[in-house]
Amino acid sequence: MKRSLCSLLAVLSCAGSGSVAFAQSGPPAILDDRVEYIRLNPGELPSVSLTPDILYRILVAEMASTRGEYGTASQLMLDLARETSDPRLAKRAFQFAMAERNMMRALGAAREWALLAPKDPEAIASSLALAASNGQTAGLAGALRARIEKADDKEQAVAQAATIVSKMADKSLALSVLEQALLPAVRSLAITHLALADAAWGARRPERALDEARKALVLDPDSDAAAQRILEYGLQVDPAAAIAETRKFLVAYPENRQLQLMLINRLVGRQDFDGALAQVSMLRRQTPEDFDLLYTEAEINVRAKRFERAEALLREYIQVQTQRRQSLNDQASNAMANASDARLLLVQIAEQRGRLDQAIAQLDLIDDPALRFQAQVHKAVLQARQGDLNLARATLDRLKPRNDRERSVVALTQASIYRDAGRTDMAVSVLKKADQQLPDTPEIKYDLGMLYERQGKYEEFEQMMLEVIELDPENANAYNSLGYTLVDRNIRLAEAQELLEQAIELEPDNPYIQDSVGWYFYRVKDYQAALEYLERSWRQLPAADVAAHLGEVLWAMGRKEQARAIWQEGLKLDAGNETLLKTLKRFGVSFQ
Repeated sequence: MKRSLCSLLAVLSCAGSGSVAFAQSGPPAILDDRVEYIRLNPGELPSVSLTPDILYRILVAEMASTRGEYGTASQLMLDLARETSDPRLAKRAFQFAMAERNMMRALGAAREWALLAPKDPEAIASSLALAASNGQTAGLAGALRARIEKADDKEQAVAQAATIVSKMADKSLALSVLEQALLPAVRSLAITHLALADAAWGARRPERALDEARKALVLDPDSDAAAQRILEYGLQVDPAAAIAETRKFLVAYPENRQLQLMLINRLVGRQDFDGALAQVSMLRRQTPEDFDLLYTEAEINVRAKRFERAEALLREYIQVQTQRRQSLNDQASNAMANASDARLLLVQIAEQRGRLDQAIAQLDLIDDPALRFQAQVHKAVLQARQGDLNLARATLDRLKPRNDRERSVVALTQASIYRDAGRTDMAVSVLKKADQQLPDTPEIKYDLGMLYERQGKYEEFEQMMLEVIELDPENANAYNSLGYTLVDRNIRLAEAQELLEQAIELEPDNPYIQDSVGWYFYRVKDYQAALEYLERSWRQLPAADVAAHLGEVLWAMGRKEQARAIWQEGLKLDAGNETLLKTLKRFGVSFQ
């Protein structure tokens, strides 16, 4: 969005004489208690002329920001702030650095802002938070304690302190810093114990977290926040007790809908479907006109695979929404969207029951413009699953994509239909054409590259992955796919290592990437490291490919019975998995 000249100048407070008031230097100690500065007396603002040079540099910085050149804009403003001692310019430099996501530059700007505006709580909080996020915590507890002690609003000061320490990477240290910062005078505040509960949870101390949440509830018996934490944290410590405490709270405060829904959600997560449905029934008695609860009850029944009951509830819900829509005579009302959501859930039920004709019929009934395109794409996928590729193609051809995103979805869907039908050549043809028409779409290049890999066209595959990375440098899947393929072919392992290091840095908890890294370590004969990564991947993603790799590592380590057991588990998951079958053949292992 372009800015007007007025908004460019709004960063300054202009005096009628054509001069600008600038703050004197004199910052307080912020991060290190050993450093002392001369403090500014509030309101002391010397007069500095708004010279043509200053105005020109401000305009250049603002115009750079409109072009997305936030680094240039930030540095220009920061230089100006240091020359003029104006905290407003330092704040602007901080904002530009945050827009650029340059945390080190943002930290420097935030510190300058805080130095120039020692009484500005926003400036000091920003500086402390960024320092904490960068691991710089020297003197942090003392600085936070001093801020809390001087604050008129103690609750706000505690909340700010909690936000600041939450940025620290070392969560155990964060808890320790917060404990040191919280004075005895604020220990009687419920928010203090909520802050400690969250910090303890982050430090993986659920018992302490639960204890602090309970203390908060004692201090503030109707606290929604405390009750929610008792449920959430308590489920990790003593689930039965946490659920019982939550139900007791809801007896006293039955109007607390948010906690009711949270309890229902957690009960479903524990597969206590009857308990969840009992809570829904209680809510429906309290609010009989809340028809959204019909949908909630239907969702629970779907999770419990009680499909007939779920279908009956969804039909009732659709009828209610249709009546609402007719009575409101408003095509734009959310009644249309609600009915469409219910039909999508009916589609899910029909698919789970293998009734694809019913699923397609429901998709055709969806008339919400926001979902119509998605519904017809899904219809084509189901038609392909029924074996009618021509009908699926015709459904996609009838669509009228409104933008490049929808055009790419059509191409990707059509290609996946051909791929799943074993028509890799036709899938490649579709995506090559789409890549020419939409050359800046990483998803198209990625899928095309994976098809080339399937065809054994490794040069074309590598080129596509490199183009994906150029367009989207944070695409972990591209780094992983390229690195894994090199490892699997046992070539250029040093290059593969660099690619996989980049992938695991971007998504350290991705089980597919963990599998690739484990397979790399197997290739370089670091079996212990390979085992650790592959076991972690297997715990998150019990898949036949992972079983093949994990079993091979165990076999190489002489743990052949464990290898056989893992391979058997893999066969149960996917008896036709090519990677696993090739592995078993290579080692001469048979389970027949």
